[in-house]
Amino acid sequence: MKRVFVLSLLAAIITGCGPNTSGELVGVGGRRSYGEAPPFGMVFIPQGSYNMGASDQDLAWSVTAPSKTVSVDAFWMDQTEITNNEYRQFVQYVTDSISRRLLAEQIDDYAIAEDEFGNEIDPPVLNWETPIDSKDEEQASILDSMYYNVQERFYRRKEIDTRKLQYEYFWIDLQQAANPRNRYNYEEKRYSGNIVNVMGEEVPITDRSSFIIRDVINVYPDTLCWISDFTYSYNEPYTSTYFWHPSFDDYPVVGVSWKQATAFTIWRSQTLSNQLIKNGESMVNDYRLPTESEWEYAARGGLDLNKYPWGGPYTRNMTGCFLANFKPLRGNYIDDGGLNTVPIMSYEPNDYGLYDMAGNVAEWTSNAFDDAAYMFTHDMNPDYKYNAKPNDPPALKRKVIRGGSWKDIGYFLQNGTRTFEYQDTAKPYIGFRCVRSYMPGGN
Repeated sequence: MKRVFVLSLLAAIITGCGPNTSGELVGVGGRRSYGEAPPFGMVFIPQGSYNMGASDQDLAWSVTAPSKTVSVDAFWMDQTEITNNEYRQFVQYVTDSISRRLLAEQIDDYAIAEDEFGNEIDPPVLNWETPIDSKDEEQASILDSMYYNVQERFYRRKEIDTRKLQYEYFWIDLQQAANPRNRYNYEEKRYSGNIVNVMGEEVPITDRSSFIIRDVINVYPDTLCWISDFTYSYNEPYTSTYFWHPSFDDYPVVGVSWKQATAFTIWRSQTLSNQLIKNGESMVNDYRLPTESEWEYAARGGLDLNKYPWGGPYTRNMTGCFLANFKPLRGNYIDDGGLNTVPIMSYEPNDYGLYDMAGNVAEWTSNAFDDAAYMFTHDMNPDYKYNAKPNDPPALKRKVIRGGSWKDIGYFLQNGTRTFEYQDTAKPYIGFRCVRSYMPGGN
């Protein structure tokens, strides 16, 4: 009888909170309207269809980009490639979070152990409100492990040990979760499938947490790639200054692997989500790397069958000036205005307002590279992903890059040209930009 009373009371509370609808189907009340504000630094790419694939002859006879009509949904895209200064914000966050974690282990002010209602938080979370005092002797002693030890210092300079800038991040493997064999069995009231984790091990699914994948990666760019990628070429000044010096703040970040770029998108998503929650605002879609089809659609700027992002069939304009930063005239690098990378927005945008979709630096996409991908991917939002494991062969670690770079000939600047690089490598000619799926009702 007591149980019946509780259920009846609960039903009364639920019905009492809703509007009197006279029994008609009107939907859930109290839902506020939503309008998505344009994300900072991004432009809107409307949904549409286009002919994906090569717009000129296949010089390599590789037949990896046959023509295919596809349709893509609307999305937001960064107007420019991610710059050194923007990526440095990510590096600074990781540095600060590691510092605060070290301090929280010994100083209570840097940890929050109770919520606003006095309930215990276990484990405690970092307190970002308390400033770090670098002049405090106790804090300086605790944070000393963040720096190179005395034996590794150059002329006794106290510098952050970049090897310790490890970022722990999480993502939900929806592909494996969607597998019918991995679904929750309502009759048996349990999961019966197995999931392959990030290390390539197959483990039983215990609950929903099994689909939450944890990974850790060092976030500092590979500055030595300027030397290692060019034999008998003097690029030491770029290794020493390109990422950290203010002169290069507005240059595209390079030396970032596909995995680092992916981690950046997750950090960027969480940074925005935390602020929206704090402000009591509605959540939005996460930032991510663009799919290959999204990237090409955006590069074409609403023009179908165009060879380059600017619409014309040539790499020069009517006055003879080059329209992008690449390797023209058999190695006359500076004839387009730059020896290697140049600042963002150095050339005119395409019709969507996107800068440097051709040249300057090539860009990572989210897709795995397969020569026959166009043959088996869907014609609606084509997407092919493979989460390569550490013990996978190199061929399974290939990721699609697009757009060509400052070191490439004009062929690689074409909208339809696709090539690849390995996900765990970093190059001085590959950068990235982010996209975010569009929420209806905005713009």
